[in-house]
Amino acid sequence: MYTQLLTAAAEAPKSSFGFWQAMEEGGPVAWSILAVMVIMSVGSFYILFTKLFEQNKVMKQYKGVRTNFWRTNSLKEGATKLDKNSAWRQLVDDALVAEEKHAKLNDQMEAHDWMHGSLARSEHAIQAKLNGGLPFLATVGATAPFVGLLGTVIGIYRALINIGVAGSASIDKVAGPVGEALIMTAIGLLVAVPAVFAYNWLQSRNRKIFDMMSGFSTDLLANINSGGTIKPATMTATSTQTAGKAAAGRTVPGAKPATATTTATTPTKR
Repeated sequence: MYTQLLTAAAEAPKSSFGFWQAMEEGGPVAWSILAVMVIMSVGSFYILFTKLFEQNKVMKQYKGVRTNFWRTNSLKEGATKLDKNSAWRQLVDDALVAEEKHAKLNDQMEAHDWMHGSLARSEHAIQAKLNGGLPFLATVGATAPFVGLLGTVIGIYRALINIGVAGSASIDKVAGPVGEALIMTAIGLLVAVPAVFAYNWLQSRNRKIFDMMSGFSTDLLANINSGGTIKPATMTATSTQTAGKAAAGRTVPGAKPATATTTATTPTKR
């Protein structure tokens, strides 16, 4: 009796389970879905790293704008301090072109609105370039789980077919297709979650850059309209610390803040 059981166990078909076996159970459809999700994942990480590099470059160039650009005597001279292919150089060049055409307009109000609109168009062009590729991340984050779910549905469908053909719900007939179904769901989530995080993070960094550009455009417009007399305050980290120490040295401990006093004058009688 014991010998017969060992012989039956040795003759029983052995089933191996794993990722590749599960993909083979899914057939061409499973491999196609896996290829689509691999493309989504590679594209998402490519956009993440390229946009991150681009944003860091723009932010680093802004430090030079704050420290060097406004120390020059004119906008044309300041433009030479900026990189030719930088977003900040594009804003300055567009501002200089707008300044040249500004004098040709007779109505001052319309001229101001036109110059403001010119700088706004330049900002929007830069924003469109920085936002390039982010819709792909949003699409991957929204659709990757459903692509994996499609593989899940196909895997379960194949499991039901195997059960019907075998006439019994044995584990060797169900485990392969169901395993393929679960793997496809997990891959879909692994592709979607990083894409969503990357999209939100890059969007928040872009909003910070857009705020910088908006302030810089406002400073450019004020400088042009004032004939170069209005410039934003530029202070480096060293000068800020020096000013802070000087202010602290002038503060007397326990002294009350000075209050403004007025001197009353009595009218003289004639």
